[in-house]
Order: sequence, then structure tokens, then C-alpha cells
Amino acid sequence: VQLQGGGGLVQAGGSLRLSCVASGRAFSSDTVAWFRQVPGKEREFVAAVFRRAGNTYYLDSVKGRFTISRDNAKSTVLLQMNSLEPEDTAVYYCAAGPRTILSSIRHSRGYDYWGQGTEVTVSS
Repeated sequence: VQLQGGGGLVQAGGSLRLSCVASGRAFSSDTVAWFRQVPGKEREFVAAVFRRAGNTYYLDSVKGRFTISRDNAKSTVLLQMNSLEPEDTAVYYCAAGPRTILSSIRHSRGYDYWGQGTEVTVSS
């Protein structure tokens, strides 16, 4: 089970931090990621941390504004979002994949476990 928190409404230029806590299973070796989705569109990759190595990957439009991090001791993955833009409005999902390979890191099919989603709304 993955429980999410931290969404909400913020003005453009503001910040939010999303959190995702995994329970009931080992987490430290997983690739962990954040995706987002708006109505009528496919789920979109936002950021990921690849396995234990900690290499990070980002959607081009969020580079320099968003930071993904993990705390294995707490089975937690965070997404710090700064300089938010109205285009960042979406439902954000955390994901974990014990078998994710690098070539599928940006694809939702590469992940086995998902959070329930948290809504982020950025007003202009």
C-alpha cells in the first residue's frame, strides 16, 4: 500500500511538497517515481529515482523546478515542487517498481505499485 499526501491549491510561483509512504512491503531496492494525469490525457512521467543507485530522471518541463528524493529508512519518496505553473495542475501519483528497468523508467507500465493520487491545482 502506498499512501500519498501534500497536494492542494497554490498560486503560480508557489511551492508544494508531495509525499508517498510505502507500507507492507520492502521499498529500498525499488525504482520510485511520480507521474501526473489530467482528465482526457494519458498519465505522464514527472520524475524518478532509479533503484538504490539514486540516479534521478525528470520530465524536461520540470527540470530545475522539481526535486525527487527518497528516504529508505522511512519508506518515503518526496517530490518538492517549486516555481509551480498552471500547467502543473494535475492529479499526481507515486509509483514503485521492484523490477523497473532503465528503458521503461518513464513509462507507467514499468511500475507495479501505485498511490491513490493527490490533486495539485496551480492558479494563475
